[in-house]
Amino acid sequence: MSKQTYKVCFCCSRRFKLGVSEAPAEIKALYEKYSENGFMGAAQLQRFLIEVQKQDKSTEEEAQAIIDGLKHLTIFHHRGFNLEGFFKYLFSDSNPPLIPSNRVHHDMTAPLSHYFIYTGHNSYLTGNQLSSDCSDVPIIEALKRGVRVIELDIWPNAKKDNVDVLHGRTLTTPVELIRCLRSIKEFAFTASEYPVVITLEDHLTPDLQAKVAEMVTKTFGDVLYSPGSEGLKEFPSPESLKRRIIISTKPPKEYLEAKETKEKGDDSQKGKSSGDEEAWGKEVPSMKDGSIADYKNNVDEDVNDEEDPEEAYKNHQDVAPEYRSLIAIHAGKPKGGLDECLKVDPDKVRRLSLSEEQLEKAAITHGQQIVRFTQRNMLRVYPKGTRIDSSNYNPLIGWMHGAQMVAFNMQGYGRSLWLMHGMFKANGGCGYVKKPSFLLQTGPHNEVFDPRVKLPVKKTLKITVYMGEGWYNDFRPTHFDQFSPPDFYTRVGIAGVPADTIMKKTKAIEDSWLPTWNEEFEFPLAVPELALLRIEVHEYDMSEKDDFGGQTCLPVSEIREGIRAVPLCSSKGDKYNHVKLLMRFEFL
Repeated sequence: MSKQTYKVCFCCSRRFKLGVSEAPAEIKALYEKYSENGFMGAAQLQRFLIEVQKQDKSTEEEAQAIIDGLKHLTIFHHRGFNLEGFFKYLFSDSNPPLIPSNRVHHDMTAPLSHYFIYTGHNSYLTGNQLSSDCSDVPIIEALKRGVRVIELDIWPNAKKDNVDVLHGRTLTTPVELIRCLRSIKEFAFTASEYPVVITLEDHLTPDLQAKVAEMVTKTFGDVLYSPGSEGLKEFPSPESLKRRIIISTKPPKEYLEAKETKEKGDDSQKGKSSGDEEAWGKEVPSMKDGSIADYKNNVDEDVNDEEDPEEAYKNHQDVAPEYRSLIAIHAGKPKGGLDECLKVDPDKVRRLSLSEEQLEKAAITHGQQIVRFTQRNMLRVYPKGTRIDSSNYNPLIGWMHGAQMVAFNMQGYGRSLWLMHGMFKANGGCGYVKKPSFLLQTGPHNEVFDPRVKLPVKKTLKITVYMGEGWYNDFRPTHFDQFSPPDFYTRVGIAGVPADTIMKKTKAIEDSWLPTWNEEFEFPLAVPELALLRIEVHEYDMSEKDDFGGQTCLPVSEIREGIRAVPLCSSKGDKYNHVKLLMRFEFL
């Protein structure tokens, strides 16, 4: 057993045993139960997979393939697993917590409005919303991660003879539209074959709209989905739109000259955070009592509001018809209040955009109307204007009302974005997740799901956090503590409807790179279909802020029961090479 030395001062040092990863007592007991004569062969492993891992369709041939797949390690025996081999298997990448990735298993033949869609906001920005560079690089990264909705703000360039992408009336440096379009074409279907929607915020003159139409048509060719200018009576399905590009914007409007950039002053400080929040992002705002209890700055967000499409046409009768014909998903906000905005037209479908604050207020008074609207139409939710640091909001308020496009700043790393990553690990990571049936159904008296009604517990998720490993391989010895090994603890909990939302934590294990907690937690779930399991590991620090040790977020609907190896990710959502937890999941 090797040792690790930490210097305490010039003349003193402390030595700690590194230890080896050893199977917890429950794993040893299970091995004894399912092994014969000191080995677990294919028949015994199959029984374990069926009875403990709840993999009812496992065959003896599949169990043998698992054993054969790990025989390259010298600890394995031709007769099957010994205890060490069994433990290594449980803690390996061959034993993931979710339904195997790249396996689309939802029905993909329903209209687009029946799906949550992985949606970006200001997808071209490399950093903050005020002064960062605009580039195609974050667009490429988003597409590689599986994002299916890319937002581009299009403006005339400095000479007014071409089109740039930039965040208008800010200090952001532009990128040419054609560069963004070419990158979308190249990387659109790297992570998923399902359609990519480009939402355009249009600030162009008619001649430049015609130029955009030419660019889009030449760049995408037959890949572009163009149903014509009449609008759709019902959205097509993701299955029917595989490997297609869809344009969504409001009908063209009169070009408004850019106003002088407003004095930002104090606004530039609103997005700053400190301590834990700087490292991991703010704790996801609560939705208790029917509203989000954070970010209460009221700002005028009319800049991003959709305007009345009819008014837009009156303002610009000479709009380029070739540009108008590109729009497959029409966006617009009818005149009048929420009642008018949320009216469902049986003869056509459209997209409505609301800011996070507008949705929060609307949810209190018009919750069921929003649900009814989203059964046929698209609702896009976007971050409020004061999030100049590219932070995000709680996506659950949108999802529980059926909003398909909960638009996020993909460069705004933190807890809210981890939830977004978690949601779209579902359905093979294809970027489309079928909405729960209760959000799509209408009752015998024309009633729909009421997000504000407290529901009874449907099922309980029981979790055992056994242990963790891998930090010593992925981090410097003094990364967490200058004078000793780390003191890790795990936070586990649920993000979901308000009644389900909770966080708990284990005790901290002192001075160990191989923490063993062996702690159980139970989470009663009223709406498991929308629940996300949050897992975070931190290193306790008595004198300063706790250090970040990894995180992941898993859709509860896709968690596999049994003992599983749970890989952890960095704060940016990138999987660590070695860091993982050994956990058990049971549904009661």
